[in-house]
Amino acid sequence: MKLHTIDTGFFKLDGGAMFGVVPKSIWQKTNPADDNNLCTWAMRCLLVEDGNRLMLIDTGIGDKQSEKFFSHYYLHGDATLDKSLKKLGFHRDDITDVFLTHLHFDHVGGAVVREGETLKTAFKNAVYWSNEQHWNWAVNPNEREKASFLKENILPIQESGQLKFVGVDDGISFTNDINIRYVFGHTDAMMLPQISYKGKQILYMADLLPSTGHLPLPYVMAYDMFPLKTLREKKAFLNEAVEKEYILYLEHDPVNECCTLQQTEKGIKVKETFKLKEI
Repeated sequence: MKLHTIDTGFFKLDGGAMFGVVPKSIWQKTNPADDNNLCTWAMRCLLVEDGNRLMLIDTGIGDKQSEKFFSHYYLHGDATLDKSLKKLGFHRDDITDVFLTHLHFDHVGGAVVREGETLKTAFKNAVYWSNEQHWNWAVNPNEREKASFLKENILPIQESGQLKFVGVDDGISFTNDINIRYVFGHTDAMMLPQISYKGKQILYMADLLPSTGHLPLPYVMAYDMFPLKTLREKKAFLNEAVEKEYILYLEHDPVNECCTLQQTEKGIKVKETFKLKEI
């Protein structure tokens, strides 16, 4: 097995929304905001080479939305999904599996492309993996979350016939080296791949822990549907990560790809940060 970082560029989100009840005077020390109170975030995906399978975990925001839509998020950076694949010698047609942690637009947008007036899956040879509980949550969204679930990102996947569901059981085996962990605070039934790699355990954190700046327990995003549940899940996973020496792969941290954690007198803190290729 080989793992590769797939950078798809950066975007901006409101700092207050990203840190919830935490005052700006505190969170701006780790994630400084611009004059519009917006902070920069990565959209970092993961490519898994595993035998005959080439699996992409999440797909970034894509490029098919309107200019008005993208104007809210200030996309920047030179990286794109296709450029990152090409650097590794791959093309999107080589992807055999697209694993979607959840269906918010910054995670699933690149899964579908627009060709003229037609919406098509971006990875024509891939199986798209979600779970039925989250899928139903996304296609029948609540009023608070529906702006994150865009039908043009989701329905073409189902219409393509490429969609498959996995069971909603924490720790369920996806492959011999990948288990699926489930969390329910950010959105219903978000999936976190846990990967056995070079004798270590790598946990893809998705939106349970967007960045190292979110390590303190009260630092829960205002985007989360069930913040108290997120807090409990986050506490449990961080304690497990310390105890079992997990490597955490960070999807949204603008600087750090991976980190390990340690217990200190002031709570759980970063032990080391490093790039995936350094493992």
